[in-house]
Amino acid sequence: MADTHAGASSHYFIPTPSRWPMVGSIAMVFTMFGAAMVVNRNPIGWVGLAIGLATLIYMMLGWFGTVSAESEHGSYNRNVDVSFRWGMSWFIFSEVMFFASFFGALFYARVITAPMLGDFDHKLLWPDFTAGWPHAGPAGVIDAFSTIGPFWLPTINTALLLSSGVTLTISHHALRADHRSKAALWLAITVLLGVTFLGVQMYEYAHAYSALNLKLSSGIFGSTFFMLTGFHGFHVFVGAIMLSVVLVRLLKGHFKANHHFAFEAAAWYWHFVDVVWIGLYIVVYWL
Repeated sequence: MADTHAGASSHYFIPTPSRWPMVGSIAMVFTMFGAAMVVNRNPIGWVGLAIGLATLIYMMLGWFGTVSAESEHGSYNRNVDVSFRWGMSWFIFSEVMFFASFFGALFYARVITAPMLGDFDHKLLWPDFTAGWPHAGPAGVIDAFSTIGPFWLPTINTALLLSSGVTLTISHHALRADHRSKAALWLAITVLLGVTFLGVQMYEYAHAYSALNLKLSSGIFGSTFFMLTGFHGFHVFVGAIMLSVVLVRLLKGHFKANHHFAFEAAAWYWHFVDVVWIGLYIVVYWL
């Protein structure tokens, strides 16, 4: 993320060699290793997860700081601005494809696989299985569970995210009008709404595990439910970090009314997260 200065120069800024991509790669290895161990109930996983997340935070602080310094020193011109916009656009497109794969898996399991398992040919194998959604599978090895309806926690989270999109837009318009204090206030409210969303989702997960017996191991429904909502929650977490960095920079006096792509990039990402949640809210909780 970087603010850009629309200079008339035709040169293109080439950054110096950076250690941050390597640090980020190491962080992801430890995070994924730790998460895999935690899922398999290996206590060493928490150590790997803690190391990975700490390294990831260190990488974010260092990399964001480097890019911010380059921006404020006037290293970025119009060519770099165009490059950033294309880069962020392709990144969001890749995220669209990422979530499309999980929505596709849910569609396949619900519309194609479930009816197929309940048809006449499969009655010989599983005579007691009735096609429907959600289901615990035909083999009878999944413990019974209850699903989460749209009321009230998912609906509260929907209101939180939609409200955050409104407050972020107000903040952006305030910055474009050079009302920096107003922009910072509404941006802080946006971050607060995002953090509240994550808190509600954590409570929802605890309720699902303890009261509904709905777990990641609850067949295809549990897998798709927690993968979709979990990855979305992770994206909300990342978006909240991005907006927090922008807020800190805004309070430090960074950005101009007509040059603030860091703000715009974070806003694009946040609105994308909002749109994904609307689809998730309808498909997972209502249908």
